[in-house]
Amino acid sequence: MKEIIQKVIDFRDERDWKKYHNEKDLAISISLEANELLENFQWRTSEEAIAESKQNIKEEMADILIYLVQLADKMDINLEEEVSNKLVKNAIKYPVNKS
Repeated sequence: MKEIIQKVIDFRDERDWKKYHNEKDLAISISLEANELLENFQWRTSEEAIAESKQNIKEEMADILIYLVQLADKMDINLEEEVSNKLVKNAIKYPVNKS
């Protein structure tokens, strides 16, 4: 994960894009990319969407992660730590014996 995060940050910084990124616009971009991901599934079964659009689905997923990494960087949030913390909370909220 650290390597991916660093590649995203390096890509952004090499192009001097950080100055254009604010929290609101990055959050909006995550939402827009998530909607582009959803478009692949609209009016199709999951199987049809994957068969017809798997490459685009992968690219949209990557776009979402790229924007999320940039938002976390902007807000000084350690995504790895937050995911781990959230999984602990979810394990309490959704115990295995109740599933």
